[in-house]
Amino acid sequence: MSLEWEQVIVDAARPAELGRWWARALGWVVVDEAEDEFEIRPEADRTPGLLFVAVPEPKVIKNRLHLDLRPQDQSAEVARLVALGACPADIGQGEQTWVVLADPEGNEFCVLSARAGG
Repeated sequence: MSLEWEQVIVDAARPAELGRWWARALGWVVVDEAEDEFEIRPEADRTPGLLFVAVPEPKVIKNRLHLDLRPQDQSAEVARLVALGACPADIGQGEQTWVVLADPEGNEFCVLSARAGG
């Protein structure tokens, strides 16, 4: 059996708005936009992507799945993401080497420290 990871589905109140935010945050491209779906990918023909879909209910608890992002400069990247509209999130992580942020709809994600040796 062969499987290819196509995308991660993200429930959203405003899929296009949240999808555009993530496209700016990741430097990805928009590959499909409709009223109730908005898809971004690293490049137009490269997977996996993120597909934002409209749902009526609000987010109420910590994500069961989240993204870990590894920047070259953690503090600069955290500052950039906060300037884009992310906010610090406390999910009970305590003092760690990573920083937990939430996107504009409250979805948590982690900004890890740079890999040792560059």
